[in-house]
This record gives sequence, C-alpha cells and structure tokens, in this order.
Amino acid sequence: MTVLAPISTYCQDLPSLIDRAATMLAGAKCAAEVLEAREAAGLAYDTAKGAARLGRAKAAHDDLVAAAHRAQADALEIEALAKRRLADEYDSAQGRGEVKRNGGNRSTVEDRNTASASDIGLRRDQIYDARQLRDAEANDPGIVRRTLDDRLARGEEPTRSALRKMVVDAAMRGMRPQRRPNRCNPLYVAPTREQAAWRHVTGIFRAFAEWATDENLALARKGMREASDTPFHALDAKAIAQGSTAFTTIKEWSDA
Repeated sequence: MTVLAPISTYCQDLPSLIDRAATMLAGAKCAAEVLEAREAAGLAYDTAKGAARLGRAKAAHDDLVAAAHRAQADALEIEALAKRRLADEYDSAQGRGEVKRNGGNRSTVEDRNTASASDIGLRRDQIYDARQLRDAEANDPGIVRRTLDDRLARGEEPTRSALRKMVVDAAMRGMRPQRRPNRCNPLYVAPTREQAAWRHVTGIFRAFAEWATDENLALARKGMREASDTPFHALDAKAIAQGSTAFTTIKEWSDA
C-alpha cells in the first residue's frame, strides 16, 4: 500500500491539472494567456509522465499506469491546441508589424523598436513546431487526437516525440503539390468545387454507414458514457450536435 500510495496521489491530482490547463486555454484572450495555458498543459504532461514512469518502476497496477497515460494524452492535446493558437497569434502579430519577421532589419528605427520572438518568450524552434502542428491539423483534421488515441489503444505511452513524428509527416503531406489530372485518360474531367463538395459529403455518409454496425454503435455508446467525465466531453457533445444538424439538412435536400 505504501508503494502505490504516491502513484495513486499523482493520478488523483492529474484531472485538476488538466482541467486547469483546459480552462486557462478556453479563457485565453491574448498570446500571453495562451502561453500560460501551454505551460500549464506542459506541467500536467510532465506530472503524468512522471506518474507513469514511477508506476512502471514500482510495478503498479496496470489501471494506474493506463490512467497516467490517458492524462498524458489529454495534456498533450491541450498543449497542441495552445501551440496552434500561438502560431496564429504570432503570425497575426507579424502581419500587424508588432513582431519582427524572420531575420529582421536592424537598420531601421521601426525594426529596432519591434519585438522579436525572444522578447515575447518564444524560441524560433517553438514557433516552427507550433506552425507545423497548425498546418498538420489543417491538412488532416483530428490527426493529434487520433495519434494519441492510437497509442493508448496499443497500450503505448503517448509522448511528445511520437506526436511530433506524426505531425511532421502530416505537415509534409500538406506541402506536397497535388497530383495533376491523369492525362492517360482522355475522358477525365476534373470535378467542379460543387461536385467535389458533394462527393466529400457522400463519402462521409458511406464510410459512416459501413462502420455503424450494431456492435460498433454499442461500443461507441459505452465509450461515450466512459468519456462523460473527461475534460473534452462538452466539446465532443457540441460537435455531435452540429454534425447532426448538418446531416438533417442534407437529408432534407435528398428527400426534397
């Protein structure tokens, strides 16, 4: 009992650390507050990582280690969201001339009086990392959460390095030029934006219809109940409500 007590205490503290980081980020109104939320998420991640390491060293029950891993994943998701917001805030500040662009020009009075990345507490590698996260999510929405969930499902520890690798791959895919139309097929006609949008809708419906077996729906319902106390349950519920409204609208189009 004395061996497990410190680990159990760690795990009990983790939800409050994660809730604090999520609340800080949700209420952040400027770059400085986003930075504070990122630091809070980083603290939650480090605490969860320490709890998991201690649990493995002490041969703690699998449930305790799994709980620490889930907390790591939640903290990384909040940290990733904070970094994406920082990328947007930083680029907007550069666009307004409030922060120097890369390199800068010290020969001008305006540039000497303009803040640099270090002046606002950021390193260039942190800005690069934040932009990669933002671009990866734009290219492949949900990549961060899917990467974390995949590692949890395999019983692996969700780490910053593993997340970074997946993010870099997604960002690089987004930078590659799109394939040109197949010139070997003389009948090929590129779809219009409207046709592409409709194909996107029908593709989502078909994929969901194929997935939505009675077994999978039962599993999803159980998972929903288990997730009801997680920090992001309210956001999930909001997304489902918005998606349901959109699906109803599309069904009305089809029935008209």
